[in-house]
Amino acid sequence: MRKIPVYTHPAAGWPALISSARKLMDYQTFLRGSASVLKSNQPQGGFDCPGCAWPDHKSHKAIDVCENGIKVVASETMTTKADAAFFAKHTVTELQGWSGYELEHIGRLSEPVYYDAAQDHYMPISWETAYQRIAEQLKQLDSPDEALFYTSGRVTNEPAFMYQLFVRCFGTNNLPDCSNMCHEPTSVMLSRQLGVGKATVKLEDFEQAKLILMFGQNPATNHPRMLEMLAYSHDQGCRIISINPMREQGLSKFRNPQKPTHMAAGQSDKMVDDVIQIQIGGDAALLTGMAKWLIENDKINTDFITTHTSGFEPLKQWLTEQSWTDIERGCGITQAEIIGLAKLVADSPATICTWGMGITQHVQGDDNVAMIANLLLLMGMIGIDGAGASPVRGHSNVQGDRTMGIHERPAQKLLDTLERVFEHPMPQEHGYDVVTGAKALIAGKLKVFMGMGGNYAVAAPDTKAIQQALTTTQLNIFVGTKLNETMLYPSANNIILPCLGRTERIVTAKGEQFATIEDSMCQIVPTQGKLKPVSDTLKSEAQIVADMATHLFGTDTSIPWQAMSEDFDIIRDYIAQAIDGFEDFNQHIRTTERGFHLYHPARHRVWNTSDGKAQFVVPEYPITYVAAQMAEATSSFREESKIRAVNPTDDTSGNEQKIWQLTSVRSHDQFNTMIFGFQDRYRHTDRRDVLFMHPDEMSRLGWQKGDEVMVTRHASENSTQQPRILGPLVLTEMDIASNAVAAYYPECNDLFDLDTHAPDSHIPAYKSTTVILQRVNAEIDMADSA
Repeated sequence: MRKIPVYTHPAAGWPALISSARKLMDYQTFLRGSASVLKSNQPQGGFDCPGCAWPDHKSHKAIDVCENGIKVVASETMTTKADAAFFAKHTVTELQGWSGYELEHIGRLSEPVYYDAAQDHYMPISWETAYQRIAEQLKQLDSPDEALFYTSGRVTNEPAFMYQLFVRCFGTNNLPDCSNMCHEPTSVMLSRQLGVGKATVKLEDFEQAKLILMFGQNPATNHPRMLEMLAYSHDQGCRIISINPMREQGLSKFRNPQKPTHMAAGQSDKMVDDVIQIQIGGDAALLTGMAKWLIENDKINTDFITTHTSGFEPLKQWLTEQSWTDIERGCGITQAEIIGLAKLVADSPATICTWGMGITQHVQGDDNVAMIANLLLLMGMIGIDGAGASPVRGHSNVQGDRTMGIHERPAQKLLDTLERVFEHPMPQEHGYDVVTGAKALIAGKLKVFMGMGGNYAVAAPDTKAIQQALTTTQLNIFVGTKLNETMLYPSANNIILPCLGRTERIVTAKGEQFATIEDSMCQIVPTQGKLKPVSDTLKSEAQIVADMATHLFGTDTSIPWQAMSEDFDIIRDYIAQAIDGFEDFNQHIRTTERGFHLYHPARHRVWNTSDGKAQFVVPEYPITYVAAQMAEATSSFREESKIRAVNPTDDTSGNEQKIWQLTSVRSHDQFNTMIFGFQDRYRHTDRRDVLFMHPDEMSRLGWQKGDEVMVTRHASENSTQQPRILGPLVLTEMDIASNAVAAYYPECNDLFDLDTHAPDSHIPAYKSTTVILQRVNAEIDMADSA
């Protein structure tokens, strides 16, 4: 067995502080950025950090921000500008060749610009002229459904509410958002099974939990503030198990910068008791085995099931039919290991299941969430202290945007309420989500694209096709703080509108305004930037929406768009009338230090489902789905012999594995598609064109670290997809499950397509695709290897 390089230092600690300080200096915002860091996640006059959606702890801390958050703050608070002078120096064609890292570091967007095709440059445009062009193009559409209005989770509640109202008054529900690409299976399945598609836990439940099962998460990289709570829970005697194909070294130990004994004396907290390395996409199979054992050994909560649930008998029958051979094949670990986990669940009086996109971003992502909910329902772990479902969102307000009505499939109750409150008809047909919207864009069915934040083309699969499609529309509108790749494929009319950042003051004729966000656990908290805006020409997102509405609808509308943008209290009063749980919004948000928790019926064992019960759901896909995909690819590979992934030295050695399951990962030097740098110290690499593989697998192939590899996505025999090839990528060692490899998102996005997604939620399968590997310069054997 080859030795795996291990990050020996605890997560966070001095390396995190040093890295954060360097990033503040890298963005030339050490003083301005540091001042914002001190205001991050503070209860009085602070702003909510955009770096993740982890809740604020109830106890006040002088500094409440992590390495990831500091890097996001550094990016936003830089004073270098991407202004008219910058755009005059660089053509759009030239900028198309810049990397995401280079675009991230050019500076803040500081004035409105439009694309001049004759000169191939972005040119300055006045706000008034920009609004006029936008209104003209929208009025020319044959149908409002020819426009797509995308939303990023960076948008706070108040402008998000205005934005969805603007779009629906225009006449469409084409309101995709970034949750379509991250936690949509959570929203869909928890809504179906529990009545609300959100976490059933509060932060305090982590203090009382006795068992925490972490599925498909890497908090040390993606939401480091969670580490403090995990360390606290573990110190209270809670057992914590990480279920992940990758052994993430950032989860082993945690050095808390808030503790002097940690920083001065080198102490650290242990967090995870064990790591269960299932195969990629094996979560539903693992949960099936656990549920099967619990039922067959009478370890379930029969009283809870009888009183509060429906659908138990069909699930029980389905579980009975699943063989242990298929379960082991489906998850990649032994029956004994699965039963060991099930026994932990059986013995725990309070269990939390927490998960990230390692659960959701699969073809069987809906099934994965359903089986987590099934497990919790079997044990009666919904509606008691220290237990429940805890999906962890990535963007700070992606959950709040959905609550505010940013949804392509809105509930009828929301549409009816909006019609009543605003005395305006609302569109009834469901709109496009990210996947169906991208397909419509590529097919030429959309004539207008608007992005309220985000980097749509790069975040979605089929990036190149989406970028090309954007050049064929009549109008593209981008509201944002930074230039990104999606903005560099202009149409006949391409307009960029720069907005204020989360750290900056919003001052109107009515005075200084504050906004609100919703975190991963349904807590509504205020956020108020304190920095002087980097440019006097920037506008708030609320103001931009109001101005577009005024130019499009005219001044005779009954909806007071401008008044709302000047006084966020007016927006909140409308929210209080239109959105459940926000009654007396203005009073509640002002009279509680850290906001208020939205009522969650399932916490009180009230089930707002189709039958008034919590519902068990039988998975749609076979638990051997991933194994079957790999078997199909292997069969196809052997028969066609078109690509060989190894030097053909010894076909009988059993060491010539060629078919792999690839997953996408992120480094802690990035936030979503924003690339801050190239260091990933937990994984021992300082480059992004890498392919992670277990060193033992390299040995079996006769490969070694540093080899260059081409990655080809396998297409099934019934697929109409063309081959997708990525590389060359440099082999790098990682403690990852056998038959599994990993590459960085978004660089590997072109391996994924818009047709491969979960059936109900439509989430793209970023976390699991079958690939064939070929070492560069290796011989290609055209003979059948069978």
